[in-house]
Amino acid sequence: MTEKDLENQNQPNEEQQQEVEASSVEETNEQASDNEETDGSLLESLVDQPATEAASHDDFDWTLDKRSVSSYTQEEKDSMQNMYDGTFKTINEHEIISARVEAITDSDVVLDIGFKSDGLISLSEFRDTPDIKPGDEIEVYVVEKEDLKGQLILSRKNAKLLRAWESIVTAHKEDLVIEGTIISKTKGGLIADVYGLETFLPGSQIDVKPIVDYDSYVGKRMPFKVVKINEAIKNAVVSHKALIESDLEEQRQQIISQLEKGQVLEGTVKNITDFGAFIDLGGVDGLLYITDISWGRISHPSEILELNQKLNVVVIDFDDAKKRISLGLKQLTPHPWEILNPELKEGSVVKGRIVNIEDYGAFLEITPGVEGLIHVSEVSWSNQPINAREYFKVGNEYDAKIVTLDRDDRKMSLSIKQLQADPWDEIKEKYPVDSAHKGIVKNITPYGVFVELNEGIGGMVHISDLSWTKRFNHPSEYTKVGQELDVVILGIDKESRKLSLGHKQIEEDPWDTFSNVFPVGSRHEGTIIKRDDKGGVVSLPYGLEAFAPNKHLKKQDGTYAQLDEALEFIIIEFDRNDKRIIVSHLKAHQAKREDLEKQVKAAQEKNKRQAMKKMSDSSNKNKATLGDLDVLSQLKKKMEEDEKGN
Repeated sequence: MTEKDLENQNQPNEEQQQEVEASSVEETNEQASDNEETDGSLLESLVDQPATEAASHDDFDWTLDKRSVSSYTQEEKDSMQNMYDGTFKTINEHEIISARVEAITDSDVVLDIGFKSDGLISLSEFRDTPDIKPGDEIEVYVVEKEDLKGQLILSRKNAKLLRAWESIVTAHKEDLVIEGTIISKTKGGLIADVYGLETFLPGSQIDVKPIVDYDSYVGKRMPFKVVKINEAIKNAVVSHKALIESDLEEQRQQIISQLEKGQVLEGTVKNITDFGAFIDLGGVDGLLYITDISWGRISHPSEILELNQKLNVVVIDFDDAKKRISLGLKQLTPHPWEILNPELKEGSVVKGRIVNIEDYGAFLEITPGVEGLIHVSEVSWSNQPINAREYFKVGNEYDAKIVTLDRDDRKMSLSIKQLQADPWDEIKEKYPVDSAHKGIVKNITPYGVFVELNEGIGGMVHISDLSWTKRFNHPSEYTKVGQELDVVILGIDKESRKLSLGHKQIEEDPWDTFSNVFPVGSRHEGTIIKRDDKGGVVSLPYGLEAFAPNKHLKKQDGTYAQLDEALEFIIIEFDRNDKRIIVSHLKAHQAKREDLEKQVKAAQEKNKRQAMKKMSDSSNKNKATLGDLDVLSQLKKKMEEDEKGN
């Protein structure tokens, strides 16, 4: 309680005295009322008396109490109460009002707001105004008119924050520029103090260019625009970039309004990307595409441009609506085809580097902006297919001969192979038919092997010409790419530039001899080296291979021969022209059984003749018995043993 409150308590004023007197009057009236209730009969009798009898008491004032004090009517009381209340201000909680500094203590500031009592605010809330003194007018926030202790609760901090928020909301609605101080760095941006209220400045809204070092902005005072507010949590998002863009927009409009196609401007390289570079033209950016940087081919703009480099560019096109400006650099110099050396013509030899490779060939750059195509057919005199992507490498240099030159259409075709003599002009002299040579296997296909004999000279060895005796499913079973192979020239097609080659022809054809060694019906030992559902491939002596159909692989016990089994086979077919031999194990053991049966039958006939002869020569002797036929018994036994053995 303040000193003023104590003084008021000890010395009542007139209003307090009037309240005491009024209360005394009311007590007197209440007592009179009680007396009237206790003596109700007396009152009733008085009322019932005629008016003439009461006339003698009309001059008595019944409103006076025993102390001769008059009581107030209700209207008079209300009037006095309104007069009393009018001496104080009407205040509401949670509003901002004006207050006058009454006194300053060591810990608090005493404030008079014209209410029943003064308010106190901690001195710590006035750190920003150290020169505050009694009599100063300030704004305060009414937290509570009367707490549990009957005290008035005020806050200067809440008043400042509420005024700050109102200013921020106004700035947002009216698009006003405000100022604030960066006080700290936070995740994704900075915290700015605006009117004492913390606001968020996103990293993307600091400047038009990307910012890496956020710490360098702490402590700086900057102008902002309020771009977003949240009334529920009293939070705001501000932007410094919006002010910069606004200024740049004015400059951009002014520059674009003065642009003309073909106009040459000075600019600074602002940013470099894979597809081009952005050029700052003094407040407005233009795009310099990679294809408009140089007449020659470049893989990246950084090969020619650098950041912050100043250069002249020409305006190719611009769009007022989309605010896009297309720029060119190469257009400032003549097209290379227009200044191409006039002495160059068909047949001239030029030198350049490979700048682009396609499936059909490679482009050789003679000078920046002037290119010629080396078609795959002009790489080598050989008919061997050329893979351009494997043969050429970007950046490699080559000498080439101009085959065609069209300055109007700006086209040029080049040849590498024509720098050398055509080897096919002397093909018959260097590679006559039946001559033997060595070559390198360059390519393998299902039907043959391509062999290169010399640069630009090569041919194919058909799969059937790889071996006299073996059959291959694929040439890769016999040779590999890169291996050396002996070949014989079988034929020459100069017009088609093709050679027919053979490998097996290096040796003599052994099939003339094989016809005598492997006649039909001859028996030979063989081993099954391949097996499938159709039959098996049988390896015969001298490296020869034959085929046994599946039914001819049946053995004497009823099973079928398997891979790597060594058995006896009989030749059932020999084709000299097709180089084909068919063998059978089934017929081999059947023929063996037939041979044994023939031997038994022959022995039986022989023994029978001998027995008949003995019977005729020895008529006086006993008749011949079956014991004389012992030879027959031995032959039968041998047949049984052979059957068990197979």
